[in-house]
Amino acid sequence: MICSYCEKENLVSADLCYFCQAPLNKKRPRLKELVFIEQAELSYQHLIEFHTYDILVLLRLVREERSKSYNLMRTLQKAPEGLVVDNDTLSYAESEYQRYTARMKVLEGILIDRMGYKPKRVDNHLLEKLRVKIEKP
Repeated sequence: MICSYCEKENLVSADLCYFCQAPLNKKRPRLKELVFIEQAELSYQHLIEFHTYDILVLLRLVREERSKSYNLMRTLQKAPEGLVVDNDTLSYAESEYQRYTARMKVLEGILIDRMGYKPKRVDNHLLEKLRVKIEKP
């Protein structure tokens, strides 16, 4: 078995590389064909198996939903006095905002662990530059 880090040949039965002590059975994350917002609800253990590119796409989706939730929450909070807003509706808007905020922080934490920082913006330019680097041989 060849180590994916140092590319040294190892015994088939070995769990760790004899040279660099890296795990030999660890699978590297692969790009997903499609990333969707519901995947943000996965646990940390599942999310760390995502490719960094996919985490960035997911962060972008979560930030968009968080912004929508915030705008809805603020609209409901600032409703005209004549308009009665149901407390359940307002509570739901606030809980959605808090949920997306927590999910965003989990994704940002994973990116900080991998990249050393969290990107201020995840736009098409950032994603395209990363995609080009990934696809280089």
